[in-house]
Amino acid sequence: MTAPISPPRRPQRKLTEAEQAVLAGVQALCFHRMLHLGLVDPVPNPSPMSEEEGAWVREQVWTKPFHLIDDGYAWGFWRWSFCEKGTCWNCLAGRCEWCMHRQKGGPDVCDNVDWVHNHRGRTVARLILRPGGEPCVWWCRCPCDRSGPPPAAPEPQQAEPEPVPAKTPSRPAPAIRPNQTPLF
Repeated sequence: MTAPISPPRRPQRKLTEAEQAVLAGVQALCFHRMLHLGLVDPVPNPSPMSEEEGAWVREQVWTKPFHLIDDGYAWGFWRWSFCEKGTCWNCLAGRCEWCMHRQKGGPDVCDNVDWVHNHRGRTVARLILRPGGEPCVWWCRCPCDRSGPPPAAPEPQQAEPEPVPAKTPSRPAPAIRPNQTPLF
């Protein structure tokens, strides 16, 4: 049995007005995916590459399959690891009592494995992201308390069954002669 994971507590990022304007222009389905994946307010780790170098890699090296997915998100998809994800959708909506990680009983943990793809987008090798084995953990960035269980759902109220009308005896269908077409 593995020991419980205590993820680092990194602060929640506040979006700038320019970033909020970008999110306002995202299509509803893409925005919903971003909410579900915690990519509305990602928190970047320090990178050995500058933003200009990263942009060059995305433009010159990435294949079409990478762009098909990455371009559907305001801040991209492939450039964020689990530990860089931001706030869950419930906390962003002000429903912290339903925080996604409170419902799950803990954070999401990545298996530290990614895949290397060839120029056609096919998987050619397995890449271990963190050879030391340290976990890559997404823990909702909201400062709310996620230690308790989510509130119990209200019990559904049973409606009284409606009375069943008495069944009337059915009459046999009228006989159809061989050359007659039915009217119903």
